Amino acid sequence: MPRAVVTGGAGFLGSHLCEALLACDIEVLCLDNFLTGTPVNVAHLLEHPGFRLVRADVTDYVHVAGPVDHVLHFASPASPVDYAELPIHTLKVGSIGTLHSLGLAKEKGARFLLASTSETYGDPLVHPQPETYWGNVNPVGPRGVYDEAKRFAEAMVTAYRTTHGMDTAIVRIFNTYGPRMRPRDGRAIPTFIRQALLGEPLTVAGDGSQTRSVCYVDDLVEGLLRLLLSGESGPMNIGNPREVTVLELAERVLALTGSGSPITFVPRPVDDPTVRQPDITLARRALGWEPEVDLDDGLGRTIDWFRRQVDLEDEALG
Repeated sequence: MPRAVVTGGAGFLGSHLCEALLACDIEVLCLDNFLTGTPVNVAHLLEHPGFRLVRADVTDYVHVAGPVDHVLHFASPASPVDYAELPIHTLKVGSIGTLHSLGLAKEKGARFLLASTSETYGDPLVHPQPETYWGNVNPVGPRGVYDEAKRFAEAMVTAYRTTHGMDTAIVRIFNTYGPRMRPRDGRAIPTFIRQALLGEPLTVAGDGSQTRSVCYVDDLVEGLLRLLLSGESGPMNIGNPREVTVLELAERVLALTGSGSPITFVPRPVDDPTVRQPDITLARRALGWEPEVDLDDGLGRTIDWFRRQVDLEDEALG
């Protein structure tokens, strides 16, 4: 049976990815230091015979006994709140963590998949963003530690591919949402849902006219698996090309929760992207992939999950 190592596998995206790999009859070794992930996200997988969870920090060292067919590097803080609080670790996991994960894949002869991000495009001057766009990133801004860590990681993966002939792929993930997001991770959708369910004002940055393109997690994971099991190297955008304003997101959450919370406007964060929309022409052509879950359906599923949490204020959830 094929075997995969998933770094950051107890995080929001990583946990869904572990589930999907197991469903494809691929054994999973999940590595996580639980800095932003939590064992709760994969607790339901612990009894699965093909799943193993190991506490490990890939910035220290990565050793795995036995054969490995796939290495998926998903370890990283991934929200503005996280990389504001953990700037050095964010840089280290994107650089040293990528180096160690690539070393593991090289040692095992495994295919390597890097989770990069739409944030490599920064505050884009090209819209929508194709993979050929080089980006508009402020390396010394508050978001630079994440943006540049991922850009460096892409360069390192490319160097290992060209120098060592490794089988690698790079995915640029656009805004994704769904169950297991942390209520206080600072991203728009979990923030709006938490606020709506608690009856608090929904805090919309700026005038809310900035756009995002949000992809439901099941769609995203399907794209990731198709890329992993293909021969494509990328970089490849995976995301939902339906563009929506942040204000519209807040309004949809209010409508779907039935909340009476008001909307209030707060200052926009520094270097907050004005627009964000993936050009997924390459994914459509190479993988036959595009998202299927519409916004209201995905938000409804996510809201249902948040409602089932015993206490949204319980920090154990995030």
